[in-house]
Amino acid sequence: MLFAPNLRQVVWGGNNLRPYKGLPPSNDPIGESWEVSVVPSSTSIVSNGAWAGKPLDEVISECPNEILGRLTNETYGGQLPLLVKFIDAKQDLSIQVHPNDEMAMREHGKRGKSEMWYIIKADKGSHLYAGFKQEITPDEYYRRIADGTITEVLADHQVKPGDVFYLPAGRVHAICGGIMLAEVQQSSDVTYRIYDYNRPGLDGKPRELHTDLAAQALDYHVENNYLTEYEKAQNQAIHVIDTPYFEVRVMELTAPFHRNLLKYDSFIISMCIAGDCKIRVRSTGDEILLREGNSTLIPAAIADYDIYPLKGKVRLLDAFIDNMDRTLSA
Repeated sequence: MLFAPNLRQVVWGGNNLRPYKGLPPSNDPIGESWEVSVVPSSTSIVSNGAWAGKPLDEVISECPNEILGRLTNETYGGQLPLLVKFIDAKQDLSIQVHPNDEMAMREHGKRGKSEMWYIIKADKGSHLYAGFKQEITPDEYYRRIADGTITEVLADHQVKPGDVFYLPAGRVHAICGGIMLAEVQQSSDVTYRIYDYNRPGLDGKPRELHTDLAAQALDYHVENNYLTEYEKAQNQAIHVIDTPYFEVRVMELTAPFHRNLLKYDSFIISMCIAGDCKIRVRSTGDEILLREGNSTLIPAAIADYDIYPLKGKVRLLDAFIDNMDRTLSA
């Protein structure tokens, strides 16, 4: 499945996402492209095949085992458990944190939000915040919010293309200006803003902060290294990260490449980071053209396919649910 553009204007957005996706440029501050989503506020619309024009959640409800995978369907109650986005930050995003599943369900009746970032482009000197660089107390947290010094205790990371950061629920973070990235996250729209530089939103009014909820969600633990290390090689599916919520692999391909992921009993979301490619399903012969800046959802039942790079090279990021261990033990 391919999807219609699903773009969001935000106060910190830039002008890179529309041309990146092959759309006419505009001066609107587009910060996010929700690539594959069943979040009710922004559900993806299928743009190809027999389901063209239908919302993705309705399509999944028609054949959940075939699309999600049997175990994924059972575990997540027929719901797609992931949301993937492209993000373009012209300005700094707010300092924020996300709740875990328990807190999000208690407070909002929703899933929590752990996520990861894959840096696509980064201007010279660009940086982001992920985690604390020193332990602070809840009292110090409130004081630093009040006097605007919270960034002084955050871990500040200079970034380059290919860098990966995992943000489990509870980890303070912020993307800063000059960065475009791919984001894989739990299917949730719950975000707690901690600090937003006292700037107005697009409507001219101050944006809502969630200081007290964030205080409950925050994990003050300090890590030695917040950057995710992984191997880099061509014409392989490189393991980037395994989390309790999703798996991520990256491929930089210069030749045809076979992917058989049937063993995972999961849908595959493939984000085209750079270049274009054709994807051909082995069991049906069906074929799509996946262009740079766009994404596809490959149903679990047909997750055995070949990738053909066009124009020499393509870089893809795959996200899925690893049910293999559970399948073997069932």
